[in-house]
Amino acid sequence: MNDTPRRRPPEPVPLTVVTGFLGSGKTTLLNRLLSDPAMKDTAVIVNEFGDIGLDHLLVEAADEGVIELSSGCLCCTIRGDLINTLEDLLRRLDNGRIDALKRVVIETTGLADPAPVLHAVMLHPYLVMRYRLDGVITTIDAINGASTLDQHAEAVKQVAVADRLVLTKSDLATEEKSRAALEALHDRIHRLNPTAPVLDAAAGEATPASLLNCGLYDPDTKIPDVRRWLGEEAAADKAGSHGHAHHHGHGHNNHGHDHHGHDHHHDVNRHDDHIRAFTLRSDKPIPAAGLDMFLDLIRSAHGPNLLRLKGIVAIAEDPDHPVVLHGVQHVFHPPARLPAWPDDDHGTRLVCITRDMPKGFVEGLFAAFTDTTQPDTPDSTAMLDNPLAVPGFKGDFR
Repeated sequence: MNDTPRRRPPEPVPLTVVTGFLGSGKTTLLNRLLSDPAMKDTAVIVNEFGDIGLDHLLVEAADEGVIELSSGCLCCTIRGDLINTLEDLLRRLDNGRIDALKRVVIETTGLADPAPVLHAVMLHPYLVMRYRLDGVITTIDAINGASTLDQHAEAVKQVAVADRLVLTKSDLATEEKSRAALEALHDRIHRLNPTAPVLDAAAGEATPASLLNCGLYDPDTKIPDVRRWLGEEAAADKAGSHGHAHHHGHGHNNHGHDHHGHDHHHDVNRHDDHIRAFTLRSDKPIPAAGLDMFLDLIRSAHGPNLLRLKGIVAIAEDPDHPVVLHGVQHVFHPPARLPAWPDDDHGTRLVCITRDMPKGFVEGLFAAFTDTTQPDTPDSTAMLDNPLAVPGFKGDFR
């Protein structure tokens, strides 16, 4: 009876979330993506068929709210809730009603916070085995994006949690004033999320190759690519370009165009000012218990303000096999242990995007609980006895 081979679980289906504020071009982007042969065997989940102009792609209407597209994709509406729809797609795949399911793309409504969509998968014990979060794509309207960010905190959050940012309608910014405003918007979203590459849709940069497969594993080599996943190179590029722009903004203030740049860097909008992106680093392996304490505290006490955390950690008990972490607010994917370090950098790197949580405060928590404290900073025992001892913590981050 033991001779029966055990069936290996299927590879998880990559799942991509496309978000962006009302009128930011999500429908246009989806149409362009679905017409690409690389998107064959993709299922797209939308709230209502009427919300997305896919008529030219339709070949036939199937049963129970699923339509087949001539591109070889499926499109389905959310029935009941998102979990039911995702489970239904798996049932169709498992019983042969659909031949293949290589990817799922979920389009959120324009007013939606993308976090609950991500939590629906990450918190479900079955879905988290069958789907893997590939990335969040956020669209930003080049013409109205700045005013949208000014007026709507949710739009700022959509930018902050993205893995890829797509700038739409940039071809409409033809006048010199519009181009200057577009450059300011580009710089602004860089500051909000310096780890996410910004792709210009009008320039043809928003392709499946550039938007998809942005998870930990390189799709070609199947080897973890930590630097790409964490966006370390993108962050370095943004820091360099931002520094140049800032210097330029301070020069020649008597000229109108440069004066606009100067104002832009100092009139940070109140929504933007709540968001911070930074990286926690440690060359010293971290005790597993200390890491657990840090994550438990940051999730339980400050979870809503931890917009995104992802990184790779050297665990003191097993430093040769790093652990990969990925969290959205208080919800974390099950940690994954890699068979070996994927590159020459064997240090811990945690990329954080936070709201109303100063970098110094998070650094203080991290150092205290992971025994990586600097001189004159509290250790974990002191932190447990007196959390107000952590630098930057004033007791108002509840």
